[in-house]
Amino acid sequence: MFTGIIEHIGTVRSVRTTPDGSRLAILAPGAAVEFGEGDSVAVNGACLTKVAGTRDDFEVDVSPETLRKTNLGGLKQGDAVNLELSMRLGDRLGGHMVTGHVDGVGRLERRKPEGDSEMLTIEAPEEVMRYIVSKGSVAIDGISLTVAVRKEREFEVAIIPHTAQKTTLLTKKPGDLVNLEADLIGKYVERLLMDDKVAAGSGITKEFLIEQGYA
Repeated sequence: MFTGIIEHIGTVRSVRTTPDGSRLAILAPGAAVEFGEGDSVAVNGACLTKVAGTRDDFEVDVSPETLRKTNLGGLKQGDAVNLELSMRLGDRLGGHMVTGHVDGVGRLERRKPEGDSEMLTIEAPEEVMRYIVSKGSVAIDGISLTVAVRKEREFEVAIIPHTAQKTTLLTKKPGDLVNLEADLIGKYVERLLMDDKVAAGSGITKEFLIEQGYA
């Protein structure tokens, strides 16, 4: 489990194709010493496992499924990546509940300055948009952000200067692909509503959720 609060920015040192997908070596002097082999780390929002490393870098294996479902397959030497180590029990939940299981890949459509911040417009696939709500949470390349505006096929988020400085968002340009993970709570609500008996017994209906501003 993660929070979407980026702790480090790493640099891809190498990408090597393997029979089981690919292996990434990531240079991250500040992060590599904080966790051991077998521990989880979110790389651009995708939960991966450290399989080797030194004090200054670490390696992770990326499965074919992850390569298909995320933007990790497009990484090359020198690319910057967002890193977050998994939560410990008792840690503050500074962002929102992020599992590291990417729901889909979106595309950065537009960037627009707005005061000291910047508005990003993200085009997202239906499997992600179904969970996007105005003022709700979404993880973009592992970064916990708040949806400012929701449209039919895209949504907007506001990037404050601190977030821009502490993540890779400043390196993104229109057309770049980003990993998206929708809010976990929305998925559980959907699953609950799919069970008519449970929904009827609880009094929770689609109309009720709309009235409460969840849809």
